[in-house]
Amino acid sequence: MTKHSTNLLTILGPTAAGKTAFSAQLAHRLDGEIISADSRQVYRGMDIGTGKDYEDYIVDDQQIPVHLIDILEAGFEYNVYLFKQDFFRVLTDISDRGKLPVLCGGSGLYIESVLKNYKLLRVPPNEALRARLEAKDLTELGEILKLHGPLHNQTDLTSRKRIIRAIEIAAYQSGEKDKPEDEVALNPLVLGVQLERNKRRKRITQRLMKRLEEGLVEEVEGLMEQGVSAEKLDYYGLEYRYVSRYVLKEMSYDNMVERLNSAIHQFAKRQMTYFRGMERRGTRIHWINGDLALEEMTNEALSLCRSILNIPGDHS
Repeated sequence: MTKHSTNLLTILGPTAAGKTAFSAQLAHRLDGEIISADSRQVYRGMDIGTGKDYEDYIVDDQQIPVHLIDILEAGFEYNVYLFKQDFFRVLTDISDRGKLPVLCGGSGLYIESVLKNYKLLRVPPNEALRARLEAKDLTELGEILKLHGPLHNQTDLTSRKRIIRAIEIAAYQSGEKDKPEDEVALNPLVLGVQLERNKRRKRITQRLMKRLEEGLVEEVEGLMEQGVSAEKLDYYGLEYRYVSRYVLKEMSYDNMVERLNSAIHQFAKRQMTYFRGMERRGTRIHWINGDLALEEMTNEALSLCRSILNIPGDHS
């Protein structure tokens, strides 16, 4: 039986778009709490590389509650199946306390899995399949993955581990398509923060330089000293993949920075491609210009909240 409809404000956008500060402002104005939709911010000790901008969660000297960050130790492999379970548990808690859930992040698969309420399967490791795939190169693995048809996420085709896992999941499903479950009903408003391409590229580069200055290399060195292998770090995304290679002296500092910067730009492009795909699959995204002043963005969003979520006014 379907439960009563729950309001959900969702804020998505590519990396470096300014989603966190925007979400915190809206949560502050609407008496809400943030649920992170980031596949890497769940890990403790991975702060700089995953962009946990803790200061953005403080608005008018008030700490905005945020959920699903710093909940696991580095080394654990989090996934969309676990996220979906955690999300609905937290969503229920927030809404039961009379607060507005505000979902914020750039992981399109995570966001779409809850907006569409996909039925997901816990897929066990298939060691025999993995052994067969290990002999394949990246091109061959990519072609094998394509044989299984379109998947929900944009698989990172530069990571052998991610491609093999995607093939493993597709093989387990044996062509069975995910379908919505009916135990949770959401009344969503999805806001997208977008920037003009050149401005987005400039922000990405500036943010990378800032993170390097803040100690990104030292963070990766510390994780490796704690026993997190380079293979595990590769799984955790671009910053950890390239910086760990620099730490292992597999590339120079300048080469690492250049290649990492380029890879993040490509990643942001893939994020936007995924969000456009969400629109084609039926998700209405109200795009807001991320180059506006934060107050202007907030006022535009509040107007949409009043009209779509039937929220009478803000609580500031």
